[in-house]
Amino acid sequence: MDTDRAGVMPQAIDEREQALIRRCQAGDREAFAPLVVRYRSRAASFALAWTGSTEDALDLSQEAFARAFRAIRRFDPARPFYPWLHRILKNLCLNHLGRAFRLREVPLIDAGEQADDAGAPDRGLEREEACRQVWEGIRRLGPRDREILILREFQHLTYAEAAVVLGIPRGTVMSRLHQARLRLRRELDPYMAGARGGRG
Repeated sequence: MDTDRAGVMPQAIDEREQALIRRCQAGDREAFAPLVVRYRSRAASFALAWTGSTEDALDLSQEAFARAFRAIRRFDPARPFYPWLHRILKNLCLNHLGRAFRLREVPLIDAGEQADDAGAPDRGLEREEACRQVWEGIRRLGPRDREILILREFQHLTYAEAAVVLGIPRGTVMSRLHQARLRLRRELDPYMAGARGGRG
């Protein structure tokens, strides 16, 4: 099967999505709404993992859709829409973090996990601290490492899906993810050593 010049396997064209984009390019504003509905959850969760703020994530994802709509006439409808939106959103997130100077924590424990730990407060506190340390480690990584970890660990994209979003070959995704995990592990080594010592 052919690959593009970056060595990325092309994503199958969604004919319905392609038709919506062509309608947008012809001036039909309402045709953009189904694209927003389709991708708003993924976009917001990506922005949340970068910013740690639900409000900021919603604002940034909405701004990404607005910018995509304003530039839709320049978009090639023969290509998948989300990777293009992802690049717009990632740049917005990076600019936002540059202005904010720091990341706030992302709550990595959901309500169900908190309920499960209600009868075991020590275990709940340990899990919360472990989650905090993992996020602290992630936010100390460079943008490229952070992005690949978010796509795989937060959004659960397959290697092939991540390759399309990032515009890199599948093998590069695997290699980049492996290196990001190693660097994260090094960031977490002091905490893990302390945790093991505390149990000893």
